Amino acid sequence: MNVVERAQAPTPKFFKVLRNIGIIVATIGGVILTAPVALPATIVTVGGYLTVAGGVISAISQITVDDKKVDKGAEGGNDE
Repeated sequence: MNVVERAQAPTPKFFKVLRNIGIIVATIGGVILTAPVALPATIVTVGGYLTVAGGVISAISQITVDDKKVDKGAEGGNDE
């Protein structure tokens, strides 16, 4: 299963929720980074960390596949 097939495959409910949380965290970090007011360096650093962490959580959650719902005949072969 390649990356595109994995991204398009069904995602378990828990990871859908986790993906949405990751998107929210990344958005909060982005808002902090692009704030129109001067913020202390510590808060800007935390905003950067939130953006990266949210992006990683969302990406990993998106490519998690529910094996029970994947059509085994469409995989073709064993890539391992």
